[in-house]
Amino acid sequence: MAIEVNGKSYETDEEGYLVNLGDWNEDVAGFLAQQEGVNLTENHWEVINFLRDYYNEFQIAPAVRVLTKAIGKKLGADKGNSQYLYELFPYGPAKQACKIAGLPKPTGCV
Repeated sequence: MAIEVNGKSYETDEEGYLVNLGDWNEDVAGFLAQQEGVNLTENHWEVINFLRDYYNEFQIAPAVRVLTKAIGKKLGADKGNSQYLYELFPYGPAKQACKIAGLPKPTGCV
């Protein structure tokens, strides 16, 4: 499967996650977010950039519980809670945010 953004084709798996993590850019993120019905705001980008940094450091996409805790430590308790994250990414903060961030599906996500 593939998506096309600005005339360039990007390979995805059957669930729409990018196959090559290096293909990701902000335009691809915008396209994936649009497909997911998410209108990206500054708060979304904060989580997306956090996820990309986390992945670069640990080489794993965090499950929602780990994500919530890690965001709480870095961005504060008001953002490190499930309610806030689900408001931003209603189909699952870890799963949906990782897809938009160009990361693999988190382990343990169905």
